[in-house]
Amino acid sequence: MDDDLIHAEDVPLSRRSRLPGAGFFYPDSLGKKRAQQRAKEAIEGAEVVVVTDSDADGLGCVALLRELYDAALDVADFEAELERQRSDGSESDAENGDTTGEEPTANAHAESTVALLAASPYSLSNVLEQVAEYADPGIDLFVCDLCPDEYEPIADPLETLVRRCDRVSWYDHHQWDDEVAAAVRDAGAELVVGESDEECTVDVALRSLEYEFPDRFRELAAVTRDHDLWLKEDPRSDDLADYAHWADPEEYVTVVGAYGVDLPEPVEGFLEERRVEKQRRIDAAVDRAVTTEVGPWTVGVTYGRCSQNEVAEALREAGADAAVIVKPAGSASIRGSEGFERAHEVAAQVQGGGHPRAAGCKPDIYDDMLDYAHHWTTEGQAAKRVILQAFEHVAEDVEDVE
Repeated sequence: MDDDLIHAEDVPLSRRSRLPGAGFFYPDSLGKKRAQQRAKEAIEGAEVVVVTDSDADGLGCVALLRELYDAALDVADFEAELERQRSDGSESDAENGDTTGEEPTANAHAESTVALLAASPYSLSNVLEQVAEYADPGIDLFVCDLCPDEYEPIADPLETLVRRCDRVSWYDHHQWDDEVAAAVRDAGAELVVGESDEECTVDVALRSLEYEFPDRFRELAAVTRDHDLWLKEDPRSDDLADYAHWADPEEYVTVVGAYGVDLPEPVEGFLEERRVEKQRRIDAAVDRAVTTEVGPWTVGVTYGRCSQNEVAEALREAGADAAVIVKPAGSASIRGSEGFERAHEVAAQVQGGGHPRAAGCKPDIYDDMLDYAHHWTTEGQAAKRVILQAFEHVAEDVEDVE
């Protein structure tokens, strides 16, 4: 495929924002092979392994643990690389969906003795299997900001790791199924789950780790919480969320570990430049939105590659109780409000989960590339339909209870 078809910035935004990022078009077989190799490089020789979500909350936990184990990387290398990208107008290889670049920080994933392995609830069992395969006996293992829907898929690797590791600790703040939580604890892991509407996972890790962290980490937890719980009281929380989304995970962990929430000038410049495009994508998604009445709720529904939180906020300001943002890659974000705190119930019906006011899902409706082609050209019509049906089912349940 011609690279310009997926990278060209001169394609109108109205078309560009309808398509997934370049990484989507990288074949899974090659992606898995590359991910396996990078996982092996990160894990082998590590004293600690952290399996975590790659958002600001999960990565903030890695920053805490690298401080605890004195394993932070040199922040100067990342600042220099940001300056280089800004001076020549380039984007990082990670941003372009390619992690094989030759920049000075290309091997950062293998340089700390506290290894970072990004995962999602869907890839968690596979990542734990990688740790079981490559980790030395006697390491400390931490799982952060991840909540499995079922215990069975992770049972074998988790139980193997409990036997082989000196420590297995799991920190999270999502809403856990009681049986899954009991099974994780019965396996021998230390599971600490904070209140999902009061704490983020960085909060949970901060109070659970026996270490006197510098004040910048306590402030990092507070600002991360502000965004992760959608409190929106501290404008710096948007900086953290955007930076975690756009930067390579190793870069984010290293920079916030060194500076906390007071991000250095190269990062601020990077964010300022990227936000021009971000705002244009937000505006396009808001313009595409339509609202519909489902039960007692007004639901705003839109489509596009965009920042879902800001789009959801705009739809709420326009009167929506809930917002659905369907992404070109097939997933969707569901956001609630004071008038709708059942986002996780809706998501659970379409292969997802999350919090009462913030959840995600990926409907199982894509059988081949023609389905994706239909998805892109109809702005997610099929996904919107099944998610709205899920809203209807939840509304029926509420009506039955009342």
